Amino acid sequence: MDYLEALRYLSERSGYDRGFVANPFEREGIGLERTAWVLRALGNPERRYPSVHIAGTKGKGSTAACLASILGAAGYRVGLYTSPHLHTFRERIQIAGRPIDPELFAELTAELAAANTALVAERPDWGEATAFELATALALLAFARAEVDVAVVEVGLGGRLDATNVLLPEVAAITSISYDHTQILGNTLAEIAGEKAGIIKPGRPVVSAPQRPEAEAVIARAAAERGVPLLLGGRDWVVEGAPARFSYRGPGGELRNLRLALRGAHQVENAGVALAVVQLLRERGLSIPEPAVRRGLAEVQWPGRLEVLRERPLVIADGAHNVDSAERLAQALRAEFAWRRFILILGIARDKDIPGIVRALAPLANQVVAVASHSPRAARPERILSAASELQPPVPAQEAGSVAAALATALGHAGPEDLILVTGSLYAVAEAREALGLAQADPQERALLFG
Repeated sequence: MDYLEALRYLSERSGYDRGFVANPFEREGIGLERTAWVLRALGNPERRYPSVHIAGTKGKGSTAACLASILGAAGYRVGLYTSPHLHTFRERIQIAGRPIDPELFAELTAELAAANTALVAERPDWGEATAFELATALALLAFARAEVDVAVVEVGLGGRLDATNVLLPEVAAITSISYDHTQILGNTLAEIAGEKAGIIKPGRPVVSAPQRPEAEAVIARAAAERGVPLLLGGRDWVVEGAPARFSYRGPGGELRNLRLALRGAHQVENAGVALAVVQLLRERGLSIPEPAVRRGLAEVQWPGRLEVLRERPLVIADGAHNVDSAERLAQALRAEFAWRRFILILGIARDKDIPGIVRALAPLANQVVAVASHSPRAARPERILSAASELQPPVPAQEAGSVAAALATALGHAGPEDLILVTGSLYAVAEAREALGLAQADPQERALLFG
């Protein structure tokens, strides 16, 4: 296999509307079983290094990035597995801060394909592993081959039945829980929290962000049932301040005058989760000195999250994709930026709460531009326009053929004191970064993944 052939192999096995995240409730538990079978066939590579497993509705990717940056600053070779990606699928699997090499990706996919064939031969009733299950196994195998010192792994969807839950991590972490993927995970915070808390395992401590009472109760009960310590944000650890200067106080003591490279007050909470995880990792034998903590937070990179793409006019991109993250984005914009006119470019997935996201952001704007990203899960622009038409007072809204076209039009009309925001999904963010020349996507790769 070469890299494109490896991508084609994964693409042919994609599901959940080709979103590359498997629906864990499709034949409940079978995906986790398939992933574990494939990994056993490969010698259980996930057991060759310690790991941290991170679930949550929002902030889990930012928390993973903060933790990986801290561990890297402490001198560890770190594997990082996250989803989705912005510009290339290889971004999902990073080793020592760099996306996996195309050659290694192809080589390991060929091994996985052979294991998948053997799986079908031995357990035809299970069917083939999906793209996400295979990508997860690929990441865990790649980390073993690269001899990483520690892996930081983000859950794809939910937690209890997610393919990543094959891990027996040193520490589990759960970031803020809100309503998302409700058609799969449940319609109440308690149901959703129950799925996220499924990553808690006996003998392995867990960190949680501050949670709403119904989610907190579920997580606390799960930790108690498994007999593991829980470090709960707001109770056992606290963060105060803004990214430019904040403090952390927890079981390991107090850190003052910390600086976080990520924008937005909500990112301080995510950094707090990472810092609580650091304390537990220290207790489990990892050496992570304070200077590494400070440097890791100050240098962390996580593109597409309240990212300033250009100045005058100010162009910002953010991957907010549900109501809660959109509301936090609106708060961050008010707190950190000023503008004369505000043009909002919105591209949202069709399974999201489109009216809720529009209500959270559109009242700030002078103009809404609805787009559909290249993702096969993108909502039609008419649905965004319909939601905007319900606002009182109304906000002028129109459709554009693409994110690039919307940006070109907005830049043509914007003055130097105006703000242009691209948000609604990471797919829309990726297209904005590419349109402004900040990154390039391989057209062949995109065609393979998205058609």
